[in-house]
Order: sequence, then C-alpha cells, then structure tokens
Amino acid sequence: MLSVTLSAPMETPNPNKRLRRDLPSSSGPSSLPTVPDFNQNHVDLIISSFLSLPDFPSLSSSISIMDSFDRVIEKLLQSCSDDDRIKDRGLRLASLLRESTTRCARKHAADHNSSSWRLPHDLTVKVFSMVDKKSLMRASACCIMFKKYAMDPLCYSHTDLTTETVENRIVRNMILNAGKELRSLKVGCPDESTKSLLSGSCLAPLSSDHGFLGNLLESLHIYNHGWLDNTSLCRALSVCSNLTDLKIVGLDVNSLRKVLEVLPKKCQHLFVEKGIGSGRSMWSLGSFFLSYRPDLTSLSLIGFELDDGEVHIIIRGLPKLKYLNLSRTSVMKGGFLRHVSDRRRGSLLETIILRECRSLDETRVCKFLDSLIMSRRHLRFIRHIDVSNYNGLMHGGSKPKRLFFVFPLEKLKEKRPGVTFVADFRSPSSSSSIFSWSPYYSPSSRLINCPGDTSSGSGSEGG
Repeated sequence: MLSVTLSAPMETPNPNKRLRRDLPSSSGPSSLPTVPDFNQNHVDLIISSFLSLPDFPSLSSSISIMDSFDRVIEKLLQSCSDDDRIKDRGLRLASLLRESTTRCARKHAADHNSSSWRLPHDLTVKVFSMVDKKSLMRASACCIMFKKYAMDPLCYSHTDLTTETVENRIVRNMILNAGKELRSLKVGCPDESTKSLLSGSCLAPLSSDHGFLGNLLESLHIYNHGWLDNTSLCRALSVCSNLTDLKIVGLDVNSLRKVLEVLPKKCQHLFVEKGIGSGRSMWSLGSFFLSYRPDLTSLSLIGFELDDGEVHIIIRGLPKLKYLNLSRTSVMKGGFLRHVSDRRRGSLLETIILRECRSLDETRVCKFLDSLIMSRRHLRFIRHIDVSNYNGLMHGGSKPKRLFFVFPLEKLKEKRPGVTFVADFRSPSSSSSIFSWSPYYSPSSRLINCPGDTSSGSGSEGG
C-alpha cells in the first residue's frame, strides 16, 4: 500500500500542473494533490499501516524503513522527469506527519495532565507566576493545558528578564502578556561585561496608550550598561507614576536630575549606581531632596561624588529614611556623621553603608561611634554600620600605615548590644584586619586577620 501512495505522482507530466505546483502552496493537507479513487478511509488505512511498520535495526539493514525510503525515493527520482515535484511532496508529507504527531502528542499530554493535575486554576497560576520566565515558556510547550495556564496575565505580574539572551521582542511581549496585571519589571543584565541585546525601544510598551501599563508598575529595576539612552529611560519613567521601588544600575550622571524630577513622591526605595566614566554632576542633589521631600525610606547612591555638606542636606530632606548606602563616594570624609547622630533630629536611620569611600576619615568614624556610646538617644534605631575599605580609612589626609585609632568595639558592645559594626580592611598596606561586632557573632569572630598578616597586636585590642 505504501507503493501506491508514492507511485501516484508518476502520472504523465502536465506543464500546467507543474507550474502550479512550483507556486508557493498554502500550508495544510488541502494543498496536497488527491489520489484518484481513494476515499478518506483508504488514506487513513494507508497511513495507519505505514506507521505500524516495524523497524528491526538488529536484522539486515535491507528491511529497515530508512533504507526502504531511500530505495523508493531514488527509483521515483530516476523514473520521473519532475524531480522537484517528488522532493517537494516528500518534504511536505514529512512536515505534515511531524506537525500532526506533535499536535496529537500535546493533546494526549493535556488529557493526561487534566485528569492527574490536582491543583485548581488559581493556585496553578500562582505557582507559574513564581518560576522564572524561561521555565514558564518550557512549561507552556509541554501541553495545551499548561499553555493555557502560562498565558494567564497573572503569570507575568512580576517579570524578571535579567539574563544575557533576552532581546527587545521578548521584553515587549512579556510586558504585553502581563497587561493590567503588571506590577514589577527587571530588565538588563547585571553583569556589565556581557554585551546586551537590548535597546531603549524595549520599554516602549510602558508609554503606549497614554502610559496605561507604565502606570501599573510598582517596582522597576534596570541594569543599563550602555544599551538604554537617556531619552528612552526618562520617557518610560515619566509614565510610571506609582513606583515605590526604583533601581537603576549604570546611570549616566547627567541623567540623574531628569530621573529624580520624574520620581514619584510615593517612591520608598531608590537605588542609583553611576555608570562607569559618566563624569561628575554639578547639580545639587541635596537641594532637590530638601525641597521635594519624597517618602524615601531607603536610598542608595553608589559612585557619586558627594561631599559631607550635601549628604547632610540629603538626610535632612528625607525624614523617613531608614537605610542609607553611599558606597564608593570619593569626596565625603564623614563629617555628616556628626550631624546625623544629633539626638534632636530624631533620625529613623537603621543602616548606614559607607563601603569603599576613599576619603572617609577614621577620626570621624571613631567620634561617631563615641557619640553612639555616650547616649542611647543618638540614632536610637541604628542597627548596622559598615565602613569597609580595601585600602583602609584616611588619617590626616593620607592613608595610614597602621591603625591610629582603635575602634571602641567593646564599649559599643556594652552600650549598644543591638548594633553591628563592620570595618573590613583587606589591603596589606592598611590595618589588614576585619573589625566587626554583632550581637549574633561569637566573641572569637570579632577580629579576623587577613591572609599574609604577620602581626596580631595592633588590631586585637580594638576587637
């Protein structure tokens, strides 16, 4: 019966038919020529018999299906003047068989999963919304039922697209899939050494339809390492009026003012890291925060050249601030700490991170710790302080060869048992020790000498 099907195309070539066959055909079984005197039952029987043929790889290869295909097709090509017709028909039949098998397999899997899947629809969607989007796409390809679940907009409410293979089309589709359920979006690759496939147009759906989708966003994290231009960034942020969490890594310093000008007043968490080689801003950040007074409880400004006066003004403009991270600030010496510890300010600060601040002076840090020890009312909510620096802290305008001031950790432990203080100096030219106190640390872990350190006397007394 197999030979009947394959022999059918060997009818007398007709030039008109040959021209019609060379034209692009519509996909589907209806585009294939019919076999005379064969009804649908005959065709079904032929296909069933064909699929039921056994293949015995352990026996002679002459009876294998693959060799049978080769022999029959080779004979047809030799006996038929229209080679292209035979090739095209064989490829189309193979494609139809593959598509039909895949479609039926998905339907069979869907029927099986429907009878064995015990989770209700809403709980399944909840589970799907918690997996990464790559896994979600794989699940949707398993069966029709999973595809239906994976298309629910709730699965895309919190979309994380921070992998290097993501391109513009994927970001746009994910935003549109979320629709009115869109709440948080992370886009861009955190690894700055990876070349991004994105451009500013990937955020365009946020601005479409008068910013309908952008207005739904509550959290937006952007890892920009050269792919996002300032115009596209500000256009997207201008419609995100309900943001409570904004993170931008790799921001050009000249764009900071525009970003802050469109920052929603209700925003509570702001993280901005300056892009490499983006220069220095001449715009006063302190005056902006003092006049605008957003509801920020967490502020991270990484890599910006802020002096003590400006930091002091920033803190004054943020009365609800609990978390402050000014790491890699090159100008600040730490004088603002004297003002922030003033009990009359009623500061709510719980965490202060000043890592890799190359101008930070150890004298000012010690005075700050002394003020905490002298009165529990000074920064009464403080819980964590980090002044770690690879090369150590400054002393008198220069890097010290030894630790001039011993941090009063024992007194801090006694007077402020709930405070964690971290001073990690890794460079051999610095104090080469890690000073830390935490109520959760054992006493023996308060001082750890770095590898290569031959002395243990200068820092041990300060532990």
